[in-house]
Amino acid sequence: MLVESVRDYAIYLLDPHGIVSSWNSGAERFKGYSADEIIGQSFTRFYSADDQKAGVPQRALATALAEGKFEAEGWRIRKDGSRFWASVVIDPIRDDNGTLIGFAKITRDITERRRTQEELEEARQALFQAQKMEAVGQLTGGIAHDFNNLLQAMSGCLQLMGRRAGHVAGVQEILDSGRQAVDRGTRVIRQLMAFSRHQSLQPEAFDVRDRLLGMSAFLERALRADIQLEFDLEPGLWPVMADPVQFELAVLNLATNARDAIAAGGRVVVGASNAERTGGDGLSGSFVRVWVRDNGHGIAPEALGRVFEPFYTTKAVGQGTGLGLSQVYGFCRQSGGTATVESVPGGGTTVALLLPRAEAVVADGVKDHPPVVAEGGGARILLVEDDPMVAPVVTAALEDLGYQVDRATSGEEALRRLEDGETIDLLFSDVVMPGTVDGVALAGLARERLPGLAVVLTTGYSESHAGLKGMPVLSKPYRIEELAAVIQQELDRTRRHGPARMRP
Repeated sequence: MLVESVRDYAIYLLDPHGIVSSWNSGAERFKGYSADEIIGQSFTRFYSADDQKAGVPQRALATALAEGKFEAEGWRIRKDGSRFWASVVIDPIRDDNGTLIGFAKITRDITERRRTQEELEEARQALFQAQKMEAVGQLTGGIAHDFNNLLQAMSGCLQLMGRRAGHVAGVQEILDSGRQAVDRGTRVIRQLMAFSRHQSLQPEAFDVRDRLLGMSAFLERALRADIQLEFDLEPGLWPVMADPVQFELAVLNLATNARDAIAAGGRVVVGASNAERTGGDGLSGSFVRVWVRDNGHGIAPEALGRVFEPFYTTKAVGQGTGLGLSQVYGFCRQSGGTATVESVPGGGTTVALLLPRAEAVVADGVKDHPPVVAEGGGARILLVEDDPMVAPVVTAALEDLGYQVDRATSGEEALRRLEDGETIDLLFSDVVMPGTVDGVALAGLARERLPGLAVVLTTGYSESHAGLKGMPVLSKPYRIEELAAVIQQELDRTRRHGPARMRP
């Protein structure tokens, strides 16, 4: 009677062949069968068809006989065909002579407990991924800072050589090649920063066809040798308004996803076409649709709606972060467009970027005749730069522009000079430096001592510069023309308000 009244457990007996011989109220509640319906039937009906074909019920009884007990968890089937996750214990029953007379089986429905455990594990994995990406971001930021300093030194040297060499035959072409290499290195660093989300968007108008075809060699290297890359670009493509570096990163993300979806051999097609939207999906106006299509294994329908979620991935464990498509989607939305995905299991996948049309493309490339820059007129600049490769190049550039330059290698040294009464017209400082006084703190302390002091900051980090209100910031590597223009603007601004004077 006690066993029959228990409702939290399914407790029932089997004969030696697995035929149900008793049935309690808990079993009726869990499985949906009344005692009249199930007694005399085989217990194998509680297992899925696949488990029955695989012999799972028979192995459970055999294990209980051989080891004295069988314990396991798995899916079980109710009368209505629904599944529940069960914890199962089977014990053999013997008479006084040791002869097997049947089995006692206890089943618990632990579906909710399993769901809770899965949710906790998903949360743990998401936290792990977030912490990992934060660490990657910090590492990438440091690497980018160091490489931007290297690029600044190289770029400055090339620009100084170009200014000093004048129009010597054959020299400008070589220098232009060097500057283009520096520009390419800068784009690579920005891609690293974009991956780790350390860079704000810098939208500009660009030609989609030229940008995609310019990526062809890069995309081919990202794909495997057994995968064919093709382009399907509609004639007369409109220019788009977006961050070109983030655009390239998004296309690269889609290409690598396509590569991973193709088991052996196959084709990846990169295409683009003009598109008009009328507001049906929340977007209206003129757009350019850029898509990447593969003939891989496709995405299951139940997963299709989640592919743009952060940390969600259809790849095997360890083969993806689940962040690539979420970054693509975020880039498109931030650019005023969207991203879409279409897929057929076994028939491939197409992921498309929808980006807003731009009115015109700004000409790119190295100018044959750099703009004339204002000369310094003898103004005194305190340059604060800790990198021994960058400091002499920037000093030479400023001196060529007609400025007097004093150098300090740390914020502390610069402060000591100001406290000792050194007179300057402008402070030009790196943001990130060793010691306790970085460029931002130095600028604030310097303006406390010299109200109205002209300040220009520079940094090798590409993210937006929080806390630098009222201070122009040059991102490394910068051109001499950019440096000259910013310094002249700051000096002109402070001169309109009178020279900086030491606070008494």
